[in-house]
Amino acid sequence: MSRSPEICAKPVTYATKSRRRRTVLKAGGTLLLSVFTPLPSHAAQILAVRVWPAEDYTRVTLENDTNLKTSHFIVKDPERLVVDIEGLELNPTLKQLVAKIQSNDPYIKQVRVGQNRPNVVRLVFDLKEEINPQVFTLAPIGDYKHRLIFDLYPINPADPIAALINKGEWTSERSPATDPVPPLAEAKPDAKPDVKPEIRPGTDAQPAKPEPKADPDRPSTLTRMITIALDPGHGGEDPGAVGRGGSREKDVVLAIAKRLKTKIEGQPNMRVMLTRDGDFFVPLHVRVQKARKVQADLFVSIHADAWVETTARGSSVFVLSEKGASSTAARWLANKENAADLIGGVNIKTHDRQLASVLLDLSTTAQISDSLKLGKAVLSEIGGINRLHKPAVEQAGFAVLKAPDIPSILIETAFISNPEEEAKLSDDAYQDQMAQAVLKGIQKYFARNPPLAKNRMT
Repeated sequence: MSRSPEICAKPVTYATKSRRRRTVLKAGGTLLLSVFTPLPSHAAQILAVRVWPAEDYTRVTLENDTNLKTSHFIVKDPERLVVDIEGLELNPTLKQLVAKIQSNDPYIKQVRVGQNRPNVVRLVFDLKEEINPQVFTLAPIGDYKHRLIFDLYPINPADPIAALINKGEWTSERSPATDPVPPLAEAKPDAKPDVKPEIRPGTDAQPAKPEPKADPDRPSTLTRMITIALDPGHGGEDPGAVGRGGSREKDVVLAIAKRLKTKIEGQPNMRVMLTRDGDFFVPLHVRVQKARKVQADLFVSIHADAWVETTARGSSVFVLSEKGASSTAARWLANKENAADLIGGVNIKTHDRQLASVLLDLSTTAQISDSLKLGKAVLSEIGGINRLHKPAVEQAGFAVLKAPDIPSILIETAFISNPEEEAKLSDDAYQDQMAQAVLKGIQKYFARNPPLAKNRMT
């Protein structure tokens, strides 16, 4: 005979109920403890340390696996910067920072690293002079994890013109506003005039000298200096594009820019300012500011292109566009180049967003028109040493080309993602040919568009 479950079940006694109640209470207590009691925190790990010394500023980067909380303060006599990093234990990678500081660093004598207290590491930077520190974090982007950045700026940054004078790269000149502009062509002393002078009878007046014929292909001669701003792209934390052979865009474009600088300085009445002369990062708007501070007549930004397909090849020249990109590829490239600030690392709290918008608003049709003339002149010369990716100058919204009063171009010297062109970019001969082609393009531009005397900008 079958029995019902209720009959088969054992009778529930008071003792059984009490045991169950205690079991439930214990389980509930354990659950509450697991909710309100914090679990042991995992100490952050420093993955890499990098130091980028430069005359503009020195940057120290700590790359780590999580966002770090810091506090810092300055100690006087002698000058020191003290930084406390929470949630961190001292590890061998962080200790490498001591050896990364070079004796020729403009601002740091040495750094000391130690475990200040549990989960807090202290860095002490012994300084060579008074500095204005910026300490900030960067979210992961590209190949980088979280980054903690220390930017050490001088309290009194050098004026860019004064800095070039100190280097012997800036000669004195008369005020450009009063410099005379000679005619396009001057008659040689022994040249015979094409028209015989007319002498009126009965007068002692000397005949007027005939006006010399102007040569439209000869560049005008100016007594004022022409200033060219050369802008090697990327740098420091931002390597730019990287070829399959390991070549980095920031290295090859700096090499080309230095070659071009030497060639320009060999020309009469020309001088050069580099937005960066070493391996350090310069924000896009600062590059524009540097060019304007030295009253540059031209701004030439030098890059090396990259694409997902290794077959893409050729050189290109770009200028600013206010009405949208001339092609989808140009828009993609502009977006990639404009992301340099995110990769290189800009302190958002101090980044002057208003300045960027003002520069865009002030970009005039005249500036873009002059930039197109310069771009066409340079592109025609580059086409003599390398295949052109596009036969015409392209346009897009490049942030680095937004100087409102300076004709500005961006040159993509070749595709570093193409193995054949990557080899060219690393070749001394090709770098020299590229620099020579750009110089000839600049000379051709000034031959057709002689620079005007201008007052010093405020």
